[in-house]
Amino acid sequence: MGAFMAELNQDNETAKPENQNMSIPEETYMTSGVHIGTRQKTSDIKDFIYKVRNDGLYIIDVKKTDERIKTAAKLITKYDPNDILIVSIRQYGQKPIKKLGKNTGIQVLDGRFRPGTLTNPNAKGFLEPSLLIVTDPLADQQALHEAENIGIPVIGLCDTNNETKFLDLVIPSNNKGRRALALVYWLLTREVLKEKGIIKSYDDFKSTVEDFEAEI
Repeated sequence: MGAFMAELNQDNETAKPENQNMSIPEETYMTSGVHIGTRQKTSDIKDFIYKVRNDGLYIIDVKKTDERIKTAAKLITKYDPNDILIVSIRQYGQKPIKKLGKNTGIQVLDGRFRPGTLTNPNAKGFLEPSLLIVTDPLADQQALHEAENIGIPVIGLCDTNNETKFLDLVIPSNNKGRRALALVYWLLTREVLKEKGIIKSYDDFKSTVEDFEAEI
């Protein structure tokens, strides 16, 4: 994973000037609830927290969310889509990842993650990805641990209660809310397509956030 981290550091340096401008208005993150964390905070996530509200909810710094989505897209485009797997046990993450997969060609595993999917060649549905994306490191911990066992890098959406152990790149975000997950995965999809040159500008991406939203 050393090479992956080297690429991450290099991309962070080259992306700084661009990241001064957010890809969408900050208010859009707010109205989708991407900034709303939990009442728990891990030491791993403290650098991504903007403040704590009077009701005890920790608030995520969406400027950092925006930066990390751009960085994640740059790293994703270094891999063949067939070599990337994105997972979500959480119901509200399943439609968004399927839409991302449809638009980008990335492999999708929504719902239950069978033990051995990444580690047992004899397992039903065995997969050999080179990069894993998890919607929630806690809910998707089986996939996360298997990725660690086989030594592949992992990108993870992290809420304020998540630990970042075994993750190579954190996207700070509310990873439980229906609208929040739809927006983050819509943005990530759009950014990947732009990085690949499939769309020339954001306006060329015709899918809407609503298209990515799970049904209630």
